Amino acid sequence: MKKEIISLLPPARPWGESVYYLESVDSTSTYCKALAKNGAPEGTAVIAKRQTGGRGRMGRSFHSPEGGLYMTVLLRPKCRAEELMHLTCAIGVAAADAIFAVSGIRPGLKWINDLTIGTKKVGGILVEMSLLPGGFVDYALVGIGINCRDDIPLELSDIATALDRETGRDISPAALAAALLQEIKVQFSGVIGRKSDIMEAYRRQCVTLNREVLLIRGEEQKKAFALSITDDGGLLVEYPDGAREVIASGEASVRGLFGYM
Repeated sequence: MKKEIISLLPPARPWGESVYYLESVDSTSTYCKALAKNGAPEGTAVIAKRQTGGRGRMGRSFHSPEGGLYMTVLLRPKCRAEELMHLTCAIGVAAADAIFAVSGIRPGLKWINDLTIGTKKVGGILVEMSLLPGGFVDYALVGIGINCRDDIPLELSDIATALDRETGRDISPAALAAALLQEIKVQFSGVIGRKSDIMEAYRRQCVTLNREVLLIRGEEQKKAFALSITDDGGLLVEYPDGAREVIASGEASVRGLFGYM
């Protein structure tokens, strides 16, 4: 699939030339991290047919059977970490654009890192950063998993879906990978200079907003109303007593009152 992906990229492409395609790997992010530490260039992509140890947000496992697209892209931003608090949102916009380009369906964005169709999850995003002394970013790893084929286990069928189920046709993982690489490059090129535009695009597609949600912090659960997303990607909520709070990524999980959404 490596040659097929590269053939689908634009002729002039500083990104995507370093594509590692693996039949199976524990985690594309773990593999890409080793490449990053050895000086791999920005735009290096690791793609696997399946993962045996896929990771999601807050340490959760990510179901990664054959038939999905599992990819990690290496970024090398030249800035401080606090300037990239919205990076997950930018990648969400890129992933939604790529899925729409390939499938004709535009997914929603569930705060902060899930891709949804209807009331079900079709993909997820995990961003990790390695920092240098002084708070500068050495590199960032953007991991994306998307369900392309309807191979959802029964225990996840109520909350997960796949692109072929939603479109009624096969979706090429190679075409989707190429589209993702292009869209990530577009969004990342303006991740600081076009921050307000990126965040506005994220808000328009965010399915968490303007509804009651359940905030989960460990054993604690609190009802709130999701009002907006800050420019740094935080979720602004209002509690029943009128108090407001900005929830930062990693502080809490958000669920609907009656299920995943």
